[in-house]
Amino acid sequence: MTPCPLCRSQSTALFFEDRRRQYVRCGECALIFADPESRLSPQEEKAHYDLHENNPEDLGYRRFLARLADPLRERLGDTPLDGLDFGCGPGPTLSLMLTEAGHNMAIYDPYFANKTEVLGTQYDFVTCTEAIEHFYTPAKEWGQLVGMVKPGGWLGLMTKLAKDADAFAQWHYKNDPTHVSFFSRETFHYLAQRDGLDVEFVGNDVILLRKTQ
Repeated sequence: MTPCPLCRSQSTALFFEDRRRQYVRCGECALIFADPESRLSPQEEKAHYDLHENNPEDLGYRRFLARLADPLRERLGDTPLDGLDFGCGPGPTLSLMLTEAGHNMAIYDPYFANKTEVLGTQYDFVTCTEAIEHFYTPAKEWGQLVGMVKPGGWLGLMTKLAKDADAFAQWHYKNDPTHVSFFSRETFHYLAQRDGLDVEFVGNDVILLRKTQ
């Protein structure tokens, strides 16, 4: 069976299968990941993202992102801080919202803002909304995310959380062909313990982690 792309464990097993692809679950970190053979090519993936209509002027999109922005801002306080939005997409909006709140923001996206120079520094906080489920090599990207957070800083994530097999079978989130890595509360507890983070779940899809070391 394919090793886990997040924790490298060999303890993986088939979790679910449908007409589209197979999904494997790691017995160590509980990540569920799509069969690598079913991944889109970079060109196909980019074409799918080009269909997204994310717009900073869209109030509905701002309300969606506020589910992360608001609780994060409460924890950051009023002092201007340096942040990075990782995976900002074609219409960077969260970074704008946090800039409007007084923070200094950088952005990165492998397709739409491929400014790799911003990955070489540390920030007071890093955000990643609706992107972590797209990671083909989550061990690499997770290491980047954690490594870019200063000690005592925050990592704010938004992604839908996987549940049990019955729920997964009915879960629309898995049907997006660009969604390949599915995290659960168990996965984030594993990562928090391994990497020196405090973890807090806000609602159904917001995860706030504070770097304790």
